[in-house]
Parts: sequence; structure tokens; C-alpha cells
Amino acid sequence: MAKMMGPRFKLSRRLGLNVCGHPKAMKRAQRGSARSDKKLTEYGKQLLEKQRLRAYYGLLEKQFKNLFIEAQKAKGQTGPNLVSFLERRLDNLCYRLGFASSIRQARQMVLHGHILVNGKKVDIPSYRCDVSDEISLSRKGKKVELFKENFNTNFPVSYPYLSKNEDFKGKLVSLPNREDIPIEIEDQLIVEYYSKNM
Repeated sequence: MAKMMGPRFKLSRRLGLNVCGHPKAMKRAQRGSARSDKKLTEYGKQLLEKQRLRAYYGLLEKQFKNLFIEAQKAKGQTGPNLVSFLERRLDNLCYRLGFASSIRQARQMVLHGHILVNGKKVDIPSYRCDVSDEISLSRKGKKVELFKENFNTNFPVSYPYLSKNEDFKGKLVSLPNREDIPIEIEDQLIVEYYSKNM
């Protein structure tokens, strides 16, 4: 299965944004090392925002473009639709619920069958959850100390669209609103980028 590989910290420094969520990712960032530190054309700004959002969720270009096309066809504004679709991916929700310390780790958990959706094993990281879907650790997953430690450490961290309880379970209680999603991205620039490059 194709996935984004390569050094995460270097990518974060180049994009000028902590896209991997690690607290030390931007420690060695220097002025002038990021693309955003240079004078960019309008196209350059749009491309940079697209690359940032794609790197944040760990998607390849083809996956990202297909998701954008789907977001265009859905009701509402394309930009917020796109971010909402990305946020509802199973690997991302596992990360937000605190089962994993990064999206990469969450993706691996899903692929290895440690995650249940409504009591059934789902091993597809891109699976899109719906409102009222319950996400939980499998019996096998509950035996892994790392997952339990991650969950207990991150238990106080919460998002308005998610609820979680102490039994290693969480639920998507509503569709995520754009203002509730903690990413520093101007999605309108991505819409402008694809409107000229499709």
C-alpha cells in the first residue's frame, strides 16, 4: 500500500508548519529554511497550502485529488467539506481520540487490526466514519501497553465532535465544524489551486 514516507521533521521545516504533530518537529527550524519564508507567487502560496494539508493527513496526491473532487460534489463549501472528510478518516480519529501519538502510528494500528468500528474490525485507514460511529480498541489492542498509555495520557484532550470514555472507546458525536479542527490551513487557497489545475 502506498504511503507518505521520508523524514517527518525535515518535511515540517520545509513546509514551515508542524505537520507531524511531534513537539520537537520545529526545534531546528531556522529563518529562511521554510518555503513560506521566501517570496511566493499566488500559485506558490496555493501549492504550499495544498502540500501542507496533504502532509498533515499523510495522503498521496492521487488520494488527495480524488477527495477534493468528492468534496466539490458534496453540499456546502468545498474547502470545509474537504477538511471534514479528512478529519473523519479512521486513522485520524484514532489519533484525535488518543489511541496513538501520531497519525502514522494510528494508521499502523488500523492496518494491524487493533481498531473496531461499531464492534467490527476495520483495517482500512481511509475508512470514513459517520456520526454516532463508535471507535474502540480490539481485545488484542487492549493488551498493548503503549496504546493504553497513549489513551490515558491523552484522555483530557477533547474535541467538540468527539466523546470518549475510560473503557478505551470513543464516538463521533457530530460532523466536525471547520473552526473546531485544530489545523492552521487556509483551505480556500487549496480550492483556488485545484480550480486552475484540474
